[in-house]
Amino acid sequence: MTDYAAPLADMRFALTEIAGIDEIARLPGCEQASPDVVDAVLEEAGKLAGGVLAPLNRIGDRQASRLENGVVRTPDGFKDAYAKYVEGGWNALPFAPEHGGQGLPFVLATAVFEMWNSANMGFALCPLLNVGAVEALHAHGTGEQKRLYLPKLVSGEWTGTMNLTEPQAGSDVGALRTRAVREGDRYRITGQKIFITYGDHDMAENIVHLVLARLPEAPPGTRGISLFLVPKFVVDTDGSLGQRNDVRCVSLEHKLGIHASPTCVLAYGDNGGAVGFLIGDENRGMECMFTMMNNARLNVGLQGVAIAERAYQQARDFARQRVQSRPVTATSAGTYPIIHHPDVRRMLLSMRAQTEAMRALAYYTAGAIDRTRHHPDGEVRAAQQRRVDLLIPVVKAWSTDLGVEIASVGMQVHGGMGFIEATGAAQHLRDARIAPIYEGTNGIQANDLVGRKLLRDGGMAAQELLAEMRALDAVLAAQPGDHIAAIRRPLLSGVDALALATQWMVEQSASALPNALAGAVPYLTLMGAVTGGWLMARAASAAQQHLARGDGDRAFHQAKLLTARFYAEHVLATAPSLLPAVAGGSTVMAFDLERF
Repeated sequence: MTDYAAPLADMRFALTEIAGIDEIARLPGCEQASPDVVDAVLEEAGKLAGGVLAPLNRIGDRQASRLENGVVRTPDGFKDAYAKYVEGGWNALPFAPEHGGQGLPFVLATAVFEMWNSANMGFALCPLLNVGAVEALHAHGTGEQKRLYLPKLVSGEWTGTMNLTEPQAGSDVGALRTRAVREGDRYRITGQKIFITYGDHDMAENIVHLVLARLPEAPPGTRGISLFLVPKFVVDTDGSLGQRNDVRCVSLEHKLGIHASPTCVLAYGDNGGAVGFLIGDENRGMECMFTMMNNARLNVGLQGVAIAERAYQQARDFARQRVQSRPVTATSAGTYPIIHHPDVRRMLLSMRAQTEAMRALAYYTAGAIDRTRHHPDGEVRAAQQRRVDLLIPVVKAWSTDLGVEIASVGMQVHGGMGFIEATGAAQHLRDARIAPIYEGTNGIQANDLVGRKLLRDGGMAAQELLAEMRALDAVLAAQPGDHIAAIRRPLLSGVDALALATQWMVEQSASALPNALAGAVPYLTLMGAVTGGWLMARAASAAQQHLARGDGDRAFHQAKLLTARFYAEHVLATAPSLLPAVAGGSTVMAFDLERF
């Protein structure tokens, strides 16, 4: 497996030119994000990712976490690496200073999270769940809960989990059977949860489970679900650890990938009931949990970016070293590295261009989240929240689908060696495959985009986005150069296709929702491809301006222009072909169930 080096130049470019971190740093509460601080954070994170976490990626895949005598043990080196992660203050990066956080923008933390996931996705899943636990507790916890739990969760000394799934209740959370019974100011929790990432491990002294459960008198379905804080060790009023709670890991799942990450089956209440504490109001647990899930969905989308980047680096380095045949471009006899072959160059550029588009979309959305939290103008905050709500399912689904596709292309670059575990290319594909499934399958994300986000405002948020896309054309028209001209044509065609698909979806959602939902996945793919293309066009425009001024790294900006043009010609140009699939939902619904 090749080494990992964080793509700092492209990360800085995306943060500055796409997410607008310089503007975000002027918002109240974000002032610490000066250019020198941003650079220092990225540089140091890159060192930890490349020097500490990445070397453990292969070890974690081979060893996996294991359950020994009731104790979950992570692979060699993981516990020490996590201690370095906590000691460096990395977990505290985006959180409020009042709880020990560093108060830096969420978009900067997003770039850092990309590094953790590229370096070692199995490791990065633990801090990913921490983020969601902190956000949920900060938004919905009592003052006492925040005092006792947030400082340790923010620092990373304790870790958090999200407990939704049960054997009979996967995506249908309303079917859960875990019970909660009042006992004074606390509750007793009984039941079983499955697929709990880092539900138990040896890297932290306490684990804080956020558990969905149902009270005896609760109404059926999701309306009767409450959220409870259930610590592995009960915390005393002075913050010290007390008795071991009645929750234990009974088994670990054997998975296709992410072997280092323990995916636990947790049993609550084998000895009388686990002690739990209500978060928020009774029967309002799903509202609280969605605070965690929205953050998790953006970060899972980021995993698609991260795995794609790691697979690209792996394939690029292999193509530079693997000597095979004489390419048609050769000027002399002999064999050459396969990177000289035109189709290998095409595959590598496809991987690179789509990864940069995904990165741009993830950072752009994270920047919008910062504006919803910190912008002083209420109307701006509301507009940015509409944009976030619209794009979160796209970031999650489009990026994770592409992560799998790009990891597969990476194996293709390796040829037969890609199918051999020794190269490491196969691990990227195996690890990537879970991301389109968890935190809501990508079909569910598409249903959310169409059935909720478009339907609730009649497509207003989508129309606002389309208007911004069209406005970019005037900027591009004023810029010289063949590359910009070549980008404009497919961008306009893609925007027109997305506008037509959006209008059709809004109309169908109101009159024939099943038909709309049957075309929701192609619609989401279209939105991802076009939005990514719009952001790549913005990147190309910025690169052209840098070249015209003669500032910055000329080679980097020339490469950015060519990469954006490749994306326009190879991805955006094909986007309108999705229109028949978007509108083909009636065919799907017409097929006889008995004939499947």
